Amino acid sequence: MTADKSIVCACEDVTVHDLEDAVARGYGDIESLKRYTGLGTGPCQGKSCEVAAMRICTSGNKLAPGAQVPFRARPPFAPTAMAEFAGLQAPPPSSEPQPGLRPTWGKGPHPLQPATPLPEKVDVAIIGGGIMGLALAWHLAGEGAGKVLVLERGYLCEGASGRNGGGVRAQWTTPTLIELAKESIAFMGRFAQELGINVWLRKGGYLFLAHDEETLRRIEGSVDLQRKHGLPTRIVTAGEAGEIAPELDTSKFLAASWNPEDGVVFPWPFLWGYAEGARRRGAQVETFTRVTGIETGQGRVRALQTDRGRVAADRIVVACGAWSPQVAKLAGVQLPNVPYRHEIVSSEPLKPFLGPLVTMLGTGLYFSQSMRGEIVGGMGDPQELPGLNQSSSLRFLARYSRALTELVPRLGSVKLLRQWAGCYDVTPDHSPVLGETPGVAGLLQMSGFVGHGFMMAPAVARRMAEWMGGTKDEIFERFALRRFAEGRLEKETFIIG
Repeated sequence: MTADKSIVCACEDVTVHDLEDAVARGYGDIESLKRYTGLGTGPCQGKSCEVAAMRICTSGNKLAPGAQVPFRARPPFAPTAMAEFAGLQAPPPSSEPQPGLRPTWGKGPHPLQPATPLPEKVDVAIIGGGIMGLALAWHLAGEGAGKVLVLERGYLCEGASGRNGGGVRAQWTTPTLIELAKESIAFMGRFAQELGINVWLRKGGYLFLAHDEETLRRIEGSVDLQRKHGLPTRIVTAGEAGEIAPELDTSKFLAASWNPEDGVVFPWPFLWGYAEGARRRGAQVETFTRVTGIETGQGRVRALQTDRGRVAADRIVVACGAWSPQVAKLAGVQLPNVPYRHEIVSSEPLKPFLGPLVTMLGTGLYFSQSMRGEIVGGMGDPQELPGLNQSSSLRFLARYSRALTELVPRLGSVKLLRQWAGCYDVTPDHSPVLGETPGVAGLLQMSGFVGHGFMMAPAVARRMAEWMGGTKDEIFERFALRRFAEGRLEKETFIIG
C-alpha cells in the first residue's frame, strides 16, 4: 500500500491522498478540509485524526502559525443517548446576549487571505459567498454582466448556507414561493449536468404533521393552492403517514400533508458547485476577505473598502444572510432583518428506514435520514433571543430529544454525534428583501429569506441576474425594501426549524 492510501480518519475512511487532493483544490484550512473530505465528522469527532490532518494541511499550504487552528468544539463532546438528554429539565435561555461566532484566527487578516491584490474596479461586487451570492455570480457571469467579484469573509460554507439540514420543498403557502421552489428543485435535479458536481438530491418527500384542527385547516388550504400549481401534494391520514414514515407514533397528530417530490440535498457541494462554476465563467470569488466600508456619493454607491484594499464598483449586492443588516449599515442603510440562531444535530448512522423529511407543525421539530444513515434534525425555540449566535446549547438538545423521542419512541436509544447552528435571517413578514435600496442607487439587496433562501437560490438568482440586465420582474416590486415603510407586508407562511 502506498503512503498516500494511508488512512488518516478511520471513522470516515479519509486517506492522505484525499486530504492532499482537497488542499490542491483550494480547501486548505482545517474547517474547509473537514467539509470537503468528511474528516472528523464520525464518532470520534476528530480525536484520532485532527493532528495528522493539520500536519498535512500545513505542509501543503505552508500556513502561517495563526492558521493552524483546530476544529471548533461540537457539543455533545461524547456520543450520548437521546433518552438521557430527554430526561433533563431544559434550562431557560440566558438573558445575556450571545457573543456569536468569533473568528478562530483573532484580529487582523486571516492567515489564509490571498496575497494577490483585488481588482481596482468591477462592474458588480457581491458581498457574501453563501448560496445566494454564488448563484447570482454564476448567472451574471454567464450573461456577460462584466467583471463580477464575490467577497466572502471566511471559508466557503462558513455561514448559514453550510449550516442547514439540506431540506428542499415546494410546499409553500403563496404562489410566488411555490414557483420559486419548483424551479429551484428542478435545477437541483440537473445540477451535476450544469455545474459538474453532484448535490445528492434525494426526493424522499416532506411530511407536514398537523397536531390540531386549526393546523389541519391551514394545511388543507395550502394543499389546494399547491395542487393548482401542479404539485402532487395531498392530505393523508395519520395511519397513512405512519406507512410513509415507519416508527411514527400516529397518536401524536391528526393528519399530514404529503408531497413526494420534496427532498433533501447535501449543502456543501451545492455551494462549491456554484463557486467553481462562477470562476469558470470568469467571476472572481475571494475568501477570507472582510468588507469594512461602502463608499457612497451623490445618491449612489461608489466603492467597497476591504481589508485587502479599495474596489470601485458600479453595483454592489448585499447577500450576507443574517449579517446583511451589519453590512448595509456601512452604507447608512437600515434593514429590518433580525438574526436568530437555529440549532441542528446529527446522530450515529442507522440502517435506512426513513424516506421523507418529517416536520411537526406547532413545535417546529423536523428530521430526516441522510444517505449515510444519520438522523439529522432541528427544532425552533420561541424563547431564542435575537443575535448573531452560532454556538450550541444543551437546552436545544434536551428540547429536541424530548420532542423526537415522543414522536418516534424507538429513537430514544440512538446516540447523538454532532451539533451545530446557523442563523435565520428573519424579516417582519418572513419574506425576502430584494432589489434596489431607496436613496442609494446601485446598492442591491438580496437577503431576508429566513431559513428558506438555501432552497430557492437557483430561481431567485436567475431572476435577479435577468432583472439586473433590464428584464421586468414583479418580485422585485413585491419584495422591495420600501414595502416596510409603506406598510405592504407579505402574507406569512410556514417556517419550520
